[in-house]
Amino acid sequence: MDIQHLKYFVEVGKQKNFTKASQILHVSQPSISKMVKNLEDELKVKLLDRSEREIELTDAGVIVYEQALKVLQSVEDIYSYVDELVDVKRGNINMGLMPTIGVLLFPTILAGFKKQYPQIDISMTEGSAKQLEHRVKQGSIDLAITVRPVNSELFESIPLLSEELVVIVDSEHRLAGKESLCLSELKDESFILLTEDYVLHDVVEQACRESGFEPHVAYQSSLWDIIGEMVAAQLGISLIPRSMVSRFNNRKLQAISISEPQVAWDVVLIYRKNKYLSYAARELIEYIQSHQL
Repeated sequence: MDIQHLKYFVEVGKQKNFTKASQILHVSQPSISKMVKNLEDELKVKLLDRSEREIELTDAGVIVYEQALKVLQSVEDIYSYVDELVDVKRGNINMGLMPTIGVLLFPTILAGFKKQYPQIDISMTEGSAKQLEHRVKQGSIDLAITVRPVNSELFESIPLLSEELVVIVDSEHRLAGKESLCLSELKDESFILLTEDYVLHDVVEQACRESGFEPHVAYQSSLWDIIGEMVAAQLGISLIPRSMVSRFNNRKLQAISISEPQVAWDVVLIYRKNKYLSYAARELIEYIQSHQL
């Protein structure tokens, strides 16, 4: 058994298809099939159920797959440690952030980091908070700037920014002109929220429940601009971070503070606990911590 056997087997198990695995690995399908068969012969167990159109892991295959992932991660960590020692100032970072945070983070923070570390490359992935948390968990990105709540058992989280959520209403709404309100005053309103893929959706629903009512969600969208336009068209109200208000630039919209309870939008940087972080990733974390968003 060698690393190549495990690498090929893991890719087949992940793709559930020899053809797809061969395309990703750039290795012929017969070569992969032979490697997997050799692994099965060596372990004297059947690892793959090939009886259906889509390949499935057997019980033994699940065990080998899970252990192989750990072995391959350990090998990757060895290379990372060595690279760090050999070439300290170079590196690659796969980072995720929400589009809304991009407005706050660019250009100053990342531009400043790039100027200080010109040979560290950063690959950016955009997504919702839930999508980014999943990608950090799976290891496809090293770290992410997202929002609370996050899984504290799985992730380290570093607070970066906290701001209030405000209510936005159209200029002719019954609440227009108020400086502040209690969240309970919105119990009879129609809410326009981000979709359930976004943590903000859950934060708003939870805050409403804690204020004694279940929000009536009339519309959902994954686009902030659409939410703003729908509120301006008198289709409902919404709760958004205060920093987002100026983005709409719509005179028909008014923002109202929430006095009771105050609902926070907490921006955090997350990364996997007990997972090796490269020198480059650690430097970026330290740089972001030392600069105000």
